[in-house]
Amino acid sequence: MPARWLIANALWLQVGWWACVLGATTPWLLLLVPLGLAMHLKLCPARNTEVRTLLRVTLVGCMLDGLLGAIGLFRFEAWPLPLWLALLWLVLASGLRHSLAWAGRPFWRGAAVGALGGPLAYVGGARLADVALPLGPVVTGWLLVPVWALALPLLVRLALRR
Repeated sequence: MPARWLIANALWLQVGWWACVLGATTPWLLLLVPLGLAMHLKLCPARNTEVRTLLRVTLVGCMLDGLLGAIGLFRFEAWPLPLWLALLWLVLASGLRHSLAWAGRPFWRGAAVGALGGPLAYVGGARLADVALPLGPVVTGWLLVPVWALALPLLVRLALRR
């Protein structure tokens, strides 16, 4: 995969994350996500495989966040999940076969990045998106460490399945 595609994909992940999280309180920003995903799919070399990946990963991710919400780790206004969070799963899924593919093997590498990045993204995003963390940010963050240590490398492997 060309380096410029990987860089563009990594930048898209950042722009998409911010659009989704800030879109929780400024909904027009959510319009950037379908536009970004459409551009991603237009440029994606294996479009059909990518669409299946987006759907698979987003379904699993929404189920994971729904479960975490159901056990009280966070509380959303919308049930089971707000639109911005479902869109955020699509954004993440769009990088798993590309700029984040390195996080699938070896397992420990993805686990280390997931253990650090996942909780930080959730706790930081919750503050920006006005999501309640009933257990507080520190406890929530620590509880998310093992979840994301497993989730990131497994999601990459799920994304790389044809």
